[in-house]
Amino acid sequence: MDPAAIPPKPPALKPLPERPASPGAAPRRPLLGRTLLGRRTPSAPAAGAAKSAAGVPAGRPALVSLSWANEDIENRWGIFKGGRYTSVNKALTFILAAAVSAGFLALMEVLYHRGEPFRRIGEFLVRPNNLVATIPATMCFFWGVVTVTIKFPKLALQRRALDLAAVPQHHDFVLNESTARTVLERMRSLVDDTKYFILLNRIDRALSSLHNIGGISDVSTILKSQADNDENQIASSYALVNAMIWSIPVLGFVGTVFGLSLAIRDFTDALGGTRELSQITESLKHVTAGLGTAFETTLVGLVFALLLHLYSDLMQQKETDFLDECNDYCHAHVVSKLRVRREEPPPQ
Repeated sequence: MDPAAIPPKPPALKPLPERPASPGAAPRRPLLGRTLLGRRTPSAPAAGAAKSAAGVPAGRPALVSLSWANEDIENRWGIFKGGRYTSVNKALTFILAAAVSAGFLALMEVLYHRGEPFRRIGEFLVRPNNLVATIPATMCFFWGVVTVTIKFPKLALQRRALDLAAVPQHHDFVLNESTARTVLERMRSLVDDTKYFILLNRIDRALSSLHNIGGISDVSTILKSQADNDENQIASSYALVNAMIWSIPVLGFVGTVFGLSLAIRDFTDALGGTRELSQITESLKHVTAGLGTAFETTLVGLVFALLLHLYSDLMQQKETDFLDECNDYCHAHVVSKLRVRREEPPPQ
């Protein structure tokens, strides 16, 4: 066969260049990953894979950076639902306080049956006449202590939201309706639910209504209103602790009245009985025991109330400092970066 009759092979087809986006196509979202303290946004999903098999958007990371449902100390135990923000579950703290109080009183009982000076320490709390006031006072004291103690890890979880850098930190970033939507998507992908975090809940509420806001002052008003709500929420979480601080001295005074009544009764019996000096002396021991109950229960109540008050003040100051940091963050990274356009009315 003549080689000249063989038709030449067609040249290899080159891949077609990507078609430019049509004018009506939705613009690509700006990538904010490089501005979020080294964090990168997940890669864009392939075409036709907008959602995974489970129905979760493919652009959302499978694992969040901060999960209230999994990392809150009360939720970890899986028995009771955790309180919002730094509030605690009262049923859980009551059970823990009852267990701690029982262990503490058992220890005092052991000390009471030992020699000096341990006997004197246990005598204040577990002497039979003192138990009327010391048992409820001890329970109230440890209920308040457990409540405040659980607040420490809950506050630490809230503080971690400050390190998420939900809003870009670089100086030339501007917040408007377009970038606000991207920031919201980014922020909501970092946590399981923004409503459980004080800082993120503030930013979410402010940016979600950005299209309805007429000026920057309106954003400041929203943030200020939410800050007041957060302060009220934190203050209300101390209602139980404040009630314990108030009730413990009252229980001590109840022991005072009970001890004085015992002393008066025993003194009356001593005077109304035999006149022999030895028997009167023996009866007066019961009188002094009643007076001891009166003063010892008062001392226990005042000491418990003082310790709980100082402990709760320490924690409350830490929460106040955190709220101030949230206010500074919102002003530096939200209010100062806003550029809101005012829509001018159409010409008449």
